[in-house]
Amino acid sequence: MAGPTLLVIDDEPQIRRIVRNAFAASDARVVEAATGRKGIDLAAAERPDLIILDLGLPDRSGIQVCEEIRHWSAVPILVLSARHSDEEKVRLLDAGADDYVTKPFSTAEFQARARALLRRSQGTGATGDSWIAIGELVLDIAARTLTRDGQFIHLSPIEWDLLRVMMSNAGRTLTHRYLFNQVWRGRQFGNAQQYLRVYVAHLRRKIELDSLRPRYIITESGAGYRFVTASELTSGA
Repeated sequence: MAGPTLLVIDDEPQIRRIVRNAFAASDARVVEAATGRKGIDLAAAERPDLIILDLGLPDRSGIQVCEEIRHWSAVPILVLSARHSDEEKVRLLDAGADDYVTKPFSTAEFQARARALLRRSQGTGATGDSWIAIGELVLDIAARTLTRDGQFIHLSPIEWDLLRVMMSNAGRTLTHRYLFNQVWRGRQFGNAQQYLRVYVAHLRRKIELDSLRPRYIITESGAGYRFVTASELTSGA
């Protein structure tokens, strides 16, 4: 079975080389683009399993490239950028990016985040027509129930909606605004980050073995939250 195809959209040859080298020992196939236009064309032609996207492209912004690809593809997009602000990170995630690594970056962190997104594109966990299983958790969407190791866990309506959105998007960093819009749907007004902090804390106390060292719901500083994939739990990536 052929390995995954990675598309690198970056105008810096040295960054493209780093990405190539990071996957040299695997069976991944890496294709490259130095401009946004070529990257979009290759994304359509190659149908990659993961896109690694730079923000500072010579012909258009990374956000524009991300938004255009999102019109017709759900391929995971990992952003590489020298820009470090939380505002920039959130803008990219809201535009459809799945994760974000700032330059300079460690190869180990980059590989771990890339592998997590590849696993998401190949399946986040066991799924049926109306249920999702990740680790010890089984979310039955039709019955609106959650079990951990076969034991039912009571959830409030808000907790249920929040967990459903997170587990349905396992492996993807979800911004505070995205989660707020998906869960509250305009029913509440206020600080999205504050609301989420409270309800995520409630969820962690119910689903985590140690809520202070969460395994399932990971905080992405300045951006939002990410629910781990089943493979992350078993591999420790």
